Amino acid sequence: MQKPPQSMDFALKETSPKIGAGAVTGDKLSSTYDLVEQMQYLYVRVVKAKDLPGKDVTGGCDPYVEVKLGNYKGVTKHFEKKNNPEWNQVFAFSKERIQASVLEVYVKDKDVVADDLIGRALFDLNEIPKRIPPDSPLAPQWYRLEDRKGDKAKGELMLAVWMGTQADEAFPEAWHSDAASVGPDAVASIRSKVYLSPKLWYVRVNVIEAQDLVPNDKSRFPEVFVKAMLGNQALRTRISQSKTINPMWNEDLMFVVAEPFEEPLVLSIEDRVGGNKDETLGKCVIPLHIVQRRLDHRPVNSRWLNLEKHVIVDGEKKEIKFASRIHLRICLEGGYHVLDESTHYSSDLRPTAKQLWRPSIGILELGILSAHGLMPMKTKDGRGTTDAYCVAKYGQKWIRTRTIVDNFMPRWNEQYTWEVFDTCTVITVGVFDNGHVHGGAGGARDARIGKVRIRLSTLEADRVYTHSYPLLVLHPSGVKKTGEIQLALRFTCSSLINMLHMYSHPLLPKMHYIHPLSVIQLDVLRHQAMQIVSTRLSRAEPPLRKEVVEYMLDVDSHMWSMRRSKANFFRIMGVLSGLIAVGKWFDQICNWRNPLTTILIHILFIILVLYPELILPTIFLYLFLIGIWNYRWRPRHPPHMDTRLSHADAAHPDELDEEFDTFPTSRPSDIVRMRYDRLRSIAGRVQTVIGDLATQGERFQSLLSWRDPRATTLFVTFCLIAALVLYVTPFQVVALLAGIYILRHPRFRHKLPSTPLNFFRRLPARSDSML
Repeated sequence: MQKPPQSMDFALKETSPKIGAGAVTGDKLSSTYDLVEQMQYLYVRVVKAKDLPGKDVTGGCDPYVEVKLGNYKGVTKHFEKKNNPEWNQVFAFSKERIQASVLEVYVKDKDVVADDLIGRALFDLNEIPKRIPPDSPLAPQWYRLEDRKGDKAKGELMLAVWMGTQADEAFPEAWHSDAASVGPDAVASIRSKVYLSPKLWYVRVNVIEAQDLVPNDKSRFPEVFVKAMLGNQALRTRISQSKTINPMWNEDLMFVVAEPFEEPLVLSIEDRVGGNKDETLGKCVIPLHIVQRRLDHRPVNSRWLNLEKHVIVDGEKKEIKFASRIHLRICLEGGYHVLDESTHYSSDLRPTAKQLWRPSIGILELGILSAHGLMPMKTKDGRGTTDAYCVAKYGQKWIRTRTIVDNFMPRWNEQYTWEVFDTCTVITVGVFDNGHVHGGAGGARDARIGKVRIRLSTLEADRVYTHSYPLLVLHPSGVKKTGEIQLALRFTCSSLINMLHMYSHPLLPKMHYIHPLSVIQLDVLRHQAMQIVSTRLSRAEPPLRKEVVEYMLDVDSHMWSMRRSKANFFRIMGVLSGLIAVGKWFDQICNWRNPLTTILIHILFIILVLYPELILPTIFLYLFLIGIWNYRWRPRHPPHMDTRLSHADAAHPDELDEEFDTFPTSRPSDIVRMRYDRLRSIAGRVQTVIGDLATQGERFQSLLSWRDPRATTLFVTFCLIAALVLYVTPFQVVALLAGIYILRHPRFRHKLPSTPLNFFRRLPARSDSML
């Protein structure tokens, strides 16, 4: 059931930007910063001044520097009563916008009425030197100040002035002329920045038993459970079956925690004395930095910890040491990968412990060039405006470009690099509107303009991909195109053998298969991990705001949506349509629609019946030939958001109203709310299962589709070898060996998935293109 392609407006477009990649130039820049268009800037580094004259009555001065180039001017901060100030600020003027031939640098004294001129320095733009990294930075020099007439004034100013590009080290920290309207307080919030996600660990607490508890009411059997608190996470064991003062549980509680460990683990033993009333029988606090870290499934030594009880005497809390103890095992799990993003779009699959990491297999380079056709996201002075910036996330590294102020066609031309440890990962690039440029109120939010996801396994190595990606956002009124973003991408493979060998490894670290966590447990832990990451990044300076991080991590991807369910159903139908097509073709053979084809099928059928050992090699040879045949039509660009596949462009308004409804629902009746929420919760799980089924079928399709060129190469090569081996091996031998292998004793089985299964799980599905 093939859906028609989406409209050209929502489609991917190949572009030809003027970037250095692939071009042969004598410019050193082309090898280091070659995925973006070169942008020329005039840089002015204002370092310090000395021997400035006193201008006011007290003989002191309040100096600041004004750097002026035509209509643009940048101003440093001013110092109170300082004759030898140090600023060390950089100003960058875009060469495209330069309309003057002279750079003017003024040193002024801040005054209440009018600022006095202390002196100035002038530079002819034709005389300014060029600097191209990796040349060393230009050394600043002292310049004598002169007055307006050109005569020497008292004082000297240390400056460095040079022409450079955005590859210059000074670029990220510079004040940009295109942000001239931004106040000094907001400048920090528009700079480019690199962030690192906190290192996440799973904490496993195995609560075994307690001894010598002292319940307050000794006339009844205690109903005891253990409550564990870690930050804002709270878990509890079931009530102990042995209703004595020596209860037993032997339960595992799992938490997510981030380095540096800020909160201790607090365990309290509670006695259920009434319907909603619990009494604390004892408490202990465990700092996490003393907890043992384990890398594999070997058991951790258990410990007995003394409990403390707080008693309030005369309004003051007093600690009483008593003999109650708790027996537990506690460890930080380094062998798991802490999932902090949607499973379908993981950008990192490494275990927490660095010792377990495999060597990197390549480098991913991303050039964020520009965007065009952006929609106005807010109004300022009665007109629509957008202050756009990009965020890209891969692995633990998040990057944020500078904000281009008040521009519907921003040009960033910034390049970033990531180490790649697994090609079966996804890089996400989001575009946002900065809501804090003009001193946005505390409640201001950064609005989402759209995002792009690219799976690395769909990229050919060493090829530069330059495409314009549509930015699509779903609104209650339907899918909207908010603009297009132009990206340049290159995946460079450092070891082909290591990369191909990765296809035989499990997708997740070993511990996920040896000691698996339940699906419900993983969902809860993932939610906690997302909250920790978004909280930590929102505390950085400038903050990567919570709404940005949550959008990038697909926090709400598990919520029920009629549109997504329909889309997943049609994905399954798309997979099954291949089987239906084979059935129709076979029906045509039976009905002699094409007599020549039918006679050939008869001959093939008779040969295979007479010589059954030819069945398998013939199948593998056919698969090999189909794979080679499909090579001509292999996809030549990365996948992108597909509105038809997502059913976003044909969704009914009522379905969209349901998708954007609050959770719990805003319907008035309590009964309707309960039933409706229950339905959404169950349907959300059904939707996930349907999506997973569709994913498995699409992986079968991608074996021969060259969507992942390396995987198809491996499979096609295997088919050829298998065909040759099976031609010379008696079929009875193959059948016997296969049967014995499938029925082998459990002693000879391994808990880890087999190589073919690992290979299959790594194949790309169309989930990457789901909106």
